[in-house]
Amino acid sequence: MNRKDLLTVGDMTRDEVLDILRLSRILKRTPFKKKKALTNKTLALLFQKPSNRTRISFEVAMTHLGGHAMYLSPQEIDMGGREPAKDVACVLSRYVDGIAARVFSHDDIVTLSHYADVPVINALSDLAHPCQALSDVFTIMEKFRGYRKTKLAYVGDGNNVLNSLMTACAKVGINIFIATPVGYEPSGDSLGKAKDDAKKRGSYVNITNDPKEAVSGAHVVYTDVWVSMGQEDEREKRLRDFEGFQVNNTLLREDAKDAMIMHCLPAHRGEEITDVIDGKSSIVYDQAENRMHVEKAILLKYLGRK
Repeated sequence: MNRKDLLTVGDMTRDEVLDILRLSRILKRTPFKKKKALTNKTLALLFQKPSNRTRISFEVAMTHLGGHAMYLSPQEIDMGGREPAKDVACVLSRYVDGIAARVFSHDDIVTLSHYADVPVINALSDLAHPCQALSDVFTIMEKFRGYRKTKLAYVGDGNNVLNSLMTACAKVGINIFIATPVGYEPSGDSLGKAKDDAKKRGSYVNITNDPKEAVSGAHVVYTDVWVSMGQEDEREKRLRDFEGFQVNNTLLREDAKDAMIMHCLPAHRGEEITDVIDGKSSIVYDQAENRMHVEKAILLKYLGRK
């Protein structure tokens, strides 16, 4: 790894992505292979948003690697309110060896990266969720023992998760077909770059407003919440706009009856997905577990350098 920070998957080369995935596979097979690699190193978990998987997976990952994670809650730091992101970055750099930040605005991640002297890892922003996407691609490769000719259908909001997911798929050559309501398409910049990367790999990134078209023949069907944290005021409008985009038995039975089901969680059963998330084809808990293995690989690559 030549770069200091992990801000988006789009910043990574294909070789860097594959290197993370290869290391993740090794670490999952032998969880304590690098049990002293980050001894005496501390990771600051700087969160503007609460989390289940992100916090726990990073804390456990650091413990497995011999290091320590320090959780900094929204109330403790209040970055952007009580203290500007620049000061937070400069001060934390004097104390810790790395920062994993979960923020509302991607601009805050960029500011942290600019001013911090230690590696900054994007643990979620409104633009991107690189750790989730790398874990998702790892899960797909694990289930299909590779990724060639695999079709992933994403049905739902063109949000931060999708921006990173389609970019990661394009980097390695997984075909992705996206279905969103009109007006909810993913970032145009991210979509354009993903299509360019996919073309180099001989794969595709397609987009439609028809869920049935997207899931037809899919090996994996992926969805995410329609109303993310911070969008509560838009809830009623979003529920109306996303009518017909629910992942349910009818959609799967007609077009993707054998597809595996993915969701980054938390899930709102009865909204973006029904109880198919609890069926035998669901691999959502494998996804959740793999966050830890992939984040261990990320931490080794970004914090473990001499």
